[in-house]
Amino acid sequence: MPRVKGGSASDRKRKKLFSITKGYWGRKKNVYRRAREAYLHSLSRAYADRKKKKRDFRRLWITRINAASRAQGLSYSVLMNGLKKAGISINRKMLSELAINDMPAFIKLSEQARSALGR
Repeated sequence: MPRVKGGSASDRKRKKLFSITKGYWGRKKNVYRRAREAYLHSLSRAYADRKKKKRDFRRLWITRINAASRAQGLSYSVLMNGLKKAGISINRKMLSELAINDMPAFIKLSEQARSALGR
């Protein structure tokens, strides 16, 4: 019985993997076994980092809000508490955008938070 090599299917499979791992360092780009390991690892990291991205952006927004609120004489936690007591519900992303692009509106919000706290 003749041996079946299945060369064209294997070639396509390898070619596809090597095109995905192009740019990886060392043997991870051109040795099939190492490339497959690196590819599977990168998939798992991509999944985890899609979750981490949301945390990172929230940290960035909070840092920006804190910097802008301290310029108004309030800390981040005091500002957020004041906004909550004033009945103003605005998410951190939009508050951060206001702090960067529309400072007069952010100042008005911080004044409302200050008055809600009685400061």
